[in-house]
Amino acid sequence: MSASARLALIAHALATCLALEAGAAELTGALTLTHVDPDFGGLSALSLSADGRSFHAIGDRGLFVRGDMLRAPNGDLREVTLTTVMPLDTGDDAPVRPELQDAEGSAVTPEGDLLVSYEGFARIERFSAEGRHLARLPRPAIFDRLQRNSSLEALATDARGWVYTVPERSGQLDRPFPVYRFDGQRWDTPFALPRRGDYLVVGLDFGPDGHLYLLERALRGVFFSTRVRRFEIALEGRVTREETLLETRTGTHENLEGLAVWRDPEGRLRLTMVADDNFNLFLRNQIVEYRLD
Repeated sequence: MSASARLALIAHALATCLALEAGAAELTGALTLTHVDPDFGGLSALSLSADGRSFHAIGDRGLFVRGDMLRAPNGDLREVTLTTVMPLDTGDDAPVRPELQDAEGSAVTPEGDLLVSYEGFARIERFSAEGRHLARLPRPAIFDRLQRNSSLEALATDARGWVYTVPERSGQLDRPFPVYRFDGQRWDTPFALPRRGDYLVVGLDFGPDGHLYLLERALRGVFFSTRVRRFEIALEGRVTREETLLETRTGTHENLEGLAVWRDPEGRLRLTMVADDNFNLFLRNQIVEYRLD
């Protein structure tokens, strides 16, 4: 084995050890995304196809990105190819005001449409799979009471197509994160997720197992720590089980903000996450992936 190969194995093993603070998640890949477009960056939301081979990501300045993922037979990530990089089509020729561009979460409906949640003016917009604006979901009055820069950070849809969104902050350190749900007719708040420590909400997804996965981030100094928790939700909307799958040491990864959960060819669940570079030269847009034991 060459010296460079040995170093690569050591680096991978070290990164895995740093990440295995809690739960049974194994780091299987981390790739940096780059593009010639000067507006490329700020990737805050991620959705994957069921087989993990195609994806879309949303940037927090309204960027729409689609791409393909080359994988090994066992599902490990080998290469990412970007096929579409463009602004979301708002259906209006006028430029979108900066305070209306802050997209933070995304989810795919059973029909294949794309939902995007926004901070600033908190709302959820529906787009086609090609990024063309279709409609805005009804907007409840409670969204007006959310903190403007910490509102609809995470978004997910369940198997019924019902929409779930969670704000980045709950308002108090000992207050759970409220979960807002839209069933196609009305909004309600069926349950809340317990807030633990200094972590804030950044991503949400329902896995193929039907459980709810929550991606959280803590900023400590100039570095980030990442946590993923899994919740079992009863039919009536009650949290019946909470489990920490991953909690990294500070500085292990970049600013991970988007989460997609899928099942690989070997039947194992994978956590695929995207990092937001905040348009900062010292941060990177990355795809980071873990396999659950």
